[in-house]
Amino acid sequence: MTEEAVAPADTAEPDVTALHALCRELAEAAEAVEAAARHATALATRRRLPAPARRSLLRALTARTGFGWAARGPGLPARTAWLAGVLTGRESLAVSLAVTGLKARVRAAAVAHPELLADPGTARLVTAIEEDRQREAARAFRAILGSQGSERAFALLAPSFADLMAWNALTDENPFNDAAGWEIATGRTLTTAEPLLGVSARLWALLDRGPGRAEPVPSDPALLARLDRSGTIAGYVHNIDAIGTSGLLLIQRVAGPDGTTRYVVQLAGMAAGGLRNETPQDLLGAIHAVARPATPYSRAVIQAVREAVPTGAELALVGHSLGGITAMNLAADPDFCALYRIARVVAIGSPVDGKRPADPATRVCSLVNEHDVVPSLEGRSSVSPYPLPAQFTEFTWTDDTHAFPLCHAAERYAHNLRHDAPEARTHVDAELAPFRGRVTAHRFFQLHDR
Repeated sequence: MTEEAVAPADTAEPDVTALHALCRELAEAAEAVEAAARHATALATRRRLPAPARRSLLRALTARTGFGWAARGPGLPARTAWLAGVLTGRESLAVSLAVTGLKARVRAAAVAHPELLADPGTARLVTAIEEDRQREAARAFRAILGSQGSERAFALLAPSFADLMAWNALTDENPFNDAAGWEIATGRTLTTAEPLLGVSARLWALLDRGPGRAEPVPSDPALLARLDRSGTIAGYVHNIDAIGTSGLLLIQRVAGPDGTTRYVVQLAGMAAGGLRNETPQDLLGAIHAVARPATPYSRAVIQAVREAVPTGAELALVGHSLGGITAMNLAADPDFCALYRIARVVAIGSPVDGKRPADPATRVCSLVNEHDVVPSLEGRSSVSPYPLPAQFTEFTWTDDTHAFPLCHAAERYAHNLRHDAPEARTHVDAELAPFRGRVTAHRFFQLHDR
C-alpha cells in the first residue's frame, strides 16, 4: 500500500483543541448510548414484558439503524448475545462512537507527530485497524518491526500506542480485551485487564503475591562516590541510574535549607529479564502495579521506609518507570500517608496519570519523553485529550533519539533534563527546593519479592 493511498485529501492542519473537544464528546456519547443499551436489554429480558414491546426492543438492540448489535448487561441471554456479536464482528453504536473518538485522537496526535500518518508502515497499520483487518494489522506491525527495528517502531507509535491498542481491542474478535479498550476510549485508567489479549488484572495480582521484603545493606564506597548530592531532579535520576535495577533502594536524609530534616526515596525501574525475578522489579510486578496499588515492590519499600525514616517525617518520592508507578502507589495509600507526609512525587517515564494521591496536599510531577511508550501503558498518552487533575503537573518533550527503549532509560532522562527540557528541570527543581541541602546520610536496602 502506498503512502498516497492513505494520506488525507485535506492537507490543512486540524485544530487540535477542537479535535480534543470532539474526542471527549464522542466518548461521553458512547457512554450514554451504552447505558441506554443496557437499560433496553434489561427491559427486553423481562418475562412479563408484552411480546410486541419485547420485539421492538430486540429490533432496536440488533438493527444497524438502532443500537447496532448492542445486547448488554448481566444474565445469560444478554451475555450470550454480546459474545455472539463480538465473535461475529457485529459492532454496536456505542463502540462505533468510541472508535470514532479514538480515530480523532490519533489524528490529533499526528499534528505534533506527523510520522504517525506520514510513515507508510504506520499508515498501513492504522488503515488495517480501521478496516477491521486484524491479521493485516498484525502483519503491518511485524513489517514495521522488520523494516525499522523494534526500537524505532515503538518510538514511532508511542504517542498513540494506547489509542491504537484500544481501537484494536474494540474491533477484534477477542471478547476478553473489550473492557480494557472501553476504559481507554472513555478516558479511564486501565483497571480490569491489559488491552492486547485481555488478561485480567486479577490474574496478575494472583500471580504477584509476594509479601515484599527490604534488607538493609552496607554502603558501597564506589557507589557512594558516584552519587549526586545536588538535590536536583537530574541528580536524582542520575542516582536512580547508578543504583540500577537489581533491587537496590536508596533513601537520602537531607538537612533542608530551613534546618528541617527531610528524606528523599529514590526508586529504580523494572529489571531486564523474564516475567519473574527474585526482586519485585520484574515484568509481572510492573503489569500488576499499573492496575493495583499494593504490590510486593510497594510493600518492600514501605518496610524500608519504616526502618530508615521516623514517623511523621516529610518525604519526596522520586521514581523512574516501575519506580514511578510504585511512588504513586505509595502516595495513594492512606495508611502510608497517615505515617508520613508525602510532599512531592516525581515520576519519570511512568504510567501514573490515572493514580491519585491520598493527601490533597501532595504535588505530583510527571516527566515524559513523547517517544517513550511506557508512560502510555495505563491508557493515557502524553497527547491525551483528557486533562490531568490539579495536583499533577506534566512535562513532555522529544529528543533526537526516537528509539525505544533508549529514550526510556534513566540515563537518557537525566540527559534530557540537563540539556533538552529546561522548563521541566526548572519547575521540578523549584518543587524540590525544600529537599535541597546537605545530605547527612545514605541508606541502602536490597528489596526482595519474598
